[in-house]
Amino acid sequence: MHVVVVGCGGVGSELAVALESEGHTVAVIDKNRNAFRRLPERFTGRAVLGFGFDRDHLEQAGITEAHALAAVTSGDNSNILTARIARETFEIPNVVARIYDPRRAAIYQRLGIPTVATVAWTTDQVRRRLLPDRVVSEWTDATGSVSVVERSLPDTWAGRKLTELDEGGDVRLVAISRGGQARLAPSSLVGQEGDVLHLAVHRDAIDALDQRLSSPPGPGR
Repeated sequence: MHVVVVGCGGVGSELAVALESEGHTVAVIDKNRNAFRRLPERFTGRAVLGFGFDRDHLEQAGITEAHALAAVTSGDNSNILTARIARETFEIPNVVARIYDPRRAAIYQRLGIPTVATVAWTTDQVRRRLLPDRVVSEWTDATGSVSVVERSLPDTWAGRKLTELDEGGDVRLVAISRGGQARLAPSSLVGQEGDVLHLAVHRDAIDALDQRLSSPPGPGR
C-alpha cells in the first residue's frame, strides 16, 4: 500500500520509517528541505519539497495511487486543509490529521475527518487509523482467546444500531470514541460517521467481524 506522510518532523519521519519497514511504499512532503535529514539513509521512499495542500505536490508524492495519508505538520490549519483535499478531492479512504487544539479535533472528528490531538498523540494511534484493516489488539487475555480490538466505523454503518455487530455472541461492543471523547457503549447506540469502535472479540470471530463491517448492512430494523 502507498502512504503519503505530510510533515517530516519527529512524528512524520518516525511514521514514514515505521510504515516502510512494514512493507508499504511511502512518500514524505515537507516545506523545509532540511527536515528530510531526519530520514535515515536506509529510507527508500520519495521526499517531496512542498506543501501538503498543494495538489501538484500531492501528485508528485503519488497521491493518485495512495490508500492513506497522514497530515502531521506543526500547523492545525494546514493539516486539516490537507486532510480535506485528500479525502474530498482525491478520495483517499484512510486519512488522519494531527491537531494541537483538542477542541478543533472534536469538531473535525464530527465532520468525518479522523484526528489525533497532541495530548493523546502516539505514532501507533496514527498507524491504527491509516491501516484500519490491520488486526490491532489493545488487550488480549492470557490464553489468547479474547481480544479487545479497535475499528473505525465505515460510513455505510452510520445511522445503524451498533448492537447489530454483536450477533453470534463472539463480538461485543465495549466502548466508542466519538468527537474525541470515549465512553462506554449503551445497547441503544446508533453509529455516526467518524466513530471509532472498541470491541471484545473471540479470536475465531475477528475475520467475521471485519467482513461484517466491510459489507453494507441490510435494511434497518
